Amino acid sequence: MRITNTTVVALRALRRSKLRSILTALGIIIGVGAVIAMVSIGNGAKSQVEAQVASLGQNVITVFPGSFSSGGMRSGWGGMSSLTPDDAEAIGKEVANVAGVSPEVRDRNQVLANGLNWNTQILGEGPDYPTIRMWPLQAGAMFTDSDVRSMAKVAVIGETVAEQLYPNEDPIGQTIRIRNIPFKVVGVLASKGFNLFGQDQDDVVLIPYSSHMRRVSRRTYISSILVQAASAESIQKVQDNITDLLLQRRRGKEQDFTVRNQVELAEAATATSKTMTVLLGAIAGVSLVVGGIGIMNIMLVSVTERTREIGIRLAVGAHGRDVLLQFLIEAVILSSMGGIIGILLGIGTSRLVSLLNGWPVLVSSSSVIVAFVFSAVVGVFFGFYPARKAAQLDPIDALRYE
Repeated sequence: MRITNTTVVALRALRRSKLRSILTALGIIIGVGAVIAMVSIGNGAKSQVEAQVASLGQNVITVFPGSFSSGGMRSGWGGMSSLTPDDAEAIGKEVANVAGVSPEVRDRNQVLANGLNWNTQILGEGPDYPTIRMWPLQAGAMFTDSDVRSMAKVAVIGETVAEQLYPNEDPIGQTIRIRNIPFKVVGVLASKGFNLFGQDQDDVVLIPYSSHMRRVSRRTYISSILVQAASAESIQKVQDNITDLLLQRRRGKEQDFTVRNQVELAEAATATSKTMTVLLGAIAGVSLVVGGIGIMNIMLVSVTERTREIGIRLAVGAHGRDVLLQFLIEAVILSSMGGIIGILLGIGTSRLVSLLNGWPVLVSSSSVIVAFVFSAVVGVFFGFYPARKAAQLDPIDALRYE
């Protein structure tokens, strides 16, 4: 009952100085709004990067060439390749919990079809590639293991290539020439959009990796190996087993490959976004502290102005804890009201930024709860000193105060 009565008294005191109360809460409003808006924009950017990494496939492990030294010359991730199709085949046969394997050969070439030409990425892949990348076909079918073994001249094209070379036509069954070698189009990939590096994923031509190595690029090594683990829980185990297997196949030679899983790639890709989110949130949080200092300042002024009122309350029987509680409640009400309005302002601002600039935003419930609780804590922290000062006033001195 005492808390209820004290809260009513605190609300009356705040209502007597409406303008000052609003201006006092303004610092908290701006601080909470800035935190919500900045964190939402940062989380939106992070979620976009994560979605783009996820579009690379599910439970994917990639074996890259590199991480070796030869003749005093050292190379890292993406260096000179010594990976072979036999390595990929061994992974598929000897490593447990592997759902799919695709040797990969990458190149760029001018392709011709239908009297038109287009420069695009030529990928030599295995039949498991669409499954690993979670990339369905919108028309036709993927080439088969038989096509790989026979080095068949068949191709699956991306939507961008289809639009550039076969406008208003069905590309299935038509011929596309790569280095003047005719390939039959047997499938068209569904649209996948841009990746996290800003590259058009649909601007691609897939052919059997054996056809790429023997007919197009004349290579003896592959560019990388894509492996799909059977489950998310088995990724690390599969990665370790791949490393052990490839080291065994090199018969004691120095490691000339690098194995990375999708989680590591996602963490690397989102590291900058996480740093920016924390930085923006910290900068915005400074304004919350400034708002708290404003509450302390105004509450100290209020204690001075209401010294006689405090003296009268103490003289008629109020305890110091009642005065302390009243001023604490006033501070918490100011900061909490500022927090609620700030949350609405932050959500509205983030939506407006997204609407005007097309930036992705993600307002998380955790950030809203943390911002509100922090605003209330700011009220208690910065309101305690003025409240304690009011509670310790001597009633006689307070009644004499002019």
